[in-house]
Amino acid sequence: MKKILIVGAVGQIGSELTMELRRIYGNDNVIASTRKSPPSEMVANSGPFEYFDVVNKQALEDVCKKHGVDCIINMAAILSAVGEQNPLQAWDINMNGLFNVLEVAREMKMEQVLVPSSIAVFGPGTPLDCAPQETVLKPSTMYGITKVAGELVADYYVKKYGLDVRGLRYPGIISNETLPGGGTTDYAVAIYYDAIKYGKYTCFVKEDTRLPMMYMPDCLKATVDLMQADFSTLKHHSDFNVGAMSFSVKDLADSIKKYIPTFTIEYKPDFRQAIADSWPDAVDDKAAREEWGWSPSFDLDMMTQDMLKVIGEKHKKGLI
Repeated sequence: MKKILIVGAVGQIGSELTMELRRIYGNDNVIASTRKSPPSEMVANSGPFEYFDVVNKQALEDVCKKHGVDCIINMAAILSAVGEQNPLQAWDINMNGLFNVLEVAREMKMEQVLVPSSIAVFGPGTPLDCAPQETVLKPSTMYGITKVAGELVADYYVKKYGLDVRGLRYPGIISNETLPGGGTTDYAVAIYYDAIKYGKYTCFVKEDTRLPMMYMPDCLKATVDLMQADFSTLKHHSDFNVGAMSFSVKDLADSIKKYIPTFTIEYKPDFRQAIADSWPDAVDDKAAREEWGWSPSFDLDMMTQDMLKVIGEKHKKGLI
């Protein structure tokens, strides 16, 4: 790959993925983009940046031709909680945007497209104790519906056109750099910030809610590892389960209390509880481990120590 375009590069994952890929491939070879949200200074100043809407195919095509793009990573999406407030917009951006990405990549004969999916593809009928790679996919949110459809469409482009399309089902992603953007697992990030700033947190799901999670360094590693895998070794393409750790909110709170003994937590479940209850507490990622060597590095306490250290330093500097 020579030139990589990241669509939706100012979100929680996109912003950090931009910097990681610029480190690997060179600043000028990774073009970041967004629809309207301003990027961080680091993303904006370290390499090319473009404003356009992914639902505007011509605008996408113009940017790709301008920079000679041969790989698109489509991070643009309306997430689960926000998507329930505006399901039609979620469908428009998540699906019509995806079709534009795939069509531009096909027409320009690009080398690769990466289209992340999510544990939101799971729903009623999926085993809740550990979701298999192949299982029932009947999500209860518009976000989840678009992700299931997206996986199917992406695999269609592989089979129909021979386009190299890849994707992985992200669990809840936890970061100390960028705040989440309206997902059901946002509590697993917000709890650390509130622990540092206020010594307490009010959680919007119950204490026994257990979901698969992943620390951002492992998220970036999984994404890059899949991008760099030999396409001929992949039996799956757009729907890899990837796991790292699984814990309840109480487990998370107890991990924080090891380092902030005075930390307290209160539970006030809202509409997001029903979404969380429809998702499995873990995923079977045997396919990812066998087909491209996936292996995570962080467990809960390792992540907690790092999160509290980084966020604590930011707080002392008045950055949060």
